[in-house]
Amino acid sequence: MKEIKCLIVDDEPLAIDIIESYIDRLDFMKVMGKCSNGVEALSFLTNHEDIDLIFLDIQMPGLNGLQLFRSLKNPPKVVFTTAYEQFAVEGFELDALDYLIKPIPFERFMVSVNRFLKKQEQIVVDKQPSSTPEFIFVKSEKKMVKVIISEITYLESLRNYVIIHTTKGEEIATLNTIGNIETKLPESQFMRFHRSYIISLKYIESYSNAFITIDNKDLPIGRNYKEEVLNFLNNHIIE
Repeated sequence: MKEIKCLIVDDEPLAIDIIESYIDRLDFMKVMGKCSNGVEALSFLTNHEDIDLIFLDIQMPGLNGLQLFRSLKNPPKVVFTTAYEQFAVEGFELDALDYLIKPIPFERFMVSVNRFLKKQEQIVVDKQPSSTPEFIFVKSEKKMVKVIISEITYLESLRNYVIIHTTKGEEIATLNTIGNIETKLPESQFMRFHRSYIISLKYIESYSNAFITIDNKDLPIGRNYKEEVLNFLNNHIIE
């Protein structure tokens, strides 16, 4: 995997330290620079055109994160960070990759990383004849098991394992992370709604503000995913 070169921009040293510590956990990501304000970041980006991903605080004195983003002609992918949820909407209007609400849990940080990885995969796919994978292979019980993607109802993370539930009633256990498997699934067909759950959109039976129901099971919507998930589902309501 190509190393992901990152820039962290935040006027709070503690916020920089937290994101840097998260990046340091991942051997495929590297912090190339840390800036405490937008002007400093603008200068850094002028001299470093190889940055792949910016973690950019919205609220900063002087040139704030939104203003900095607008000033860039060909910006890298940007994940906005903010302590104020109301700024997230404007961030998405600027075609940001994601936004993170402080304090940022590591699990939610990984959602942004996986989105970036999916975008990079899509760039490669777009250069080839388009196709949706029909199956994946996962290691289960000392063998590689074929899983038909259209038969997956939901994925459940349990400690070091992921349980893949299927329409056949199968529960395939694999020693893996749910985030890693997420990158192999078609983004248009699956949705992460909890750090421990990914669901196939076509098998959702019902939902509320707290749960998504599938196979007559009520699975909880994670606090850090709630707004995005409910906005997406509510957009499909016919009144």
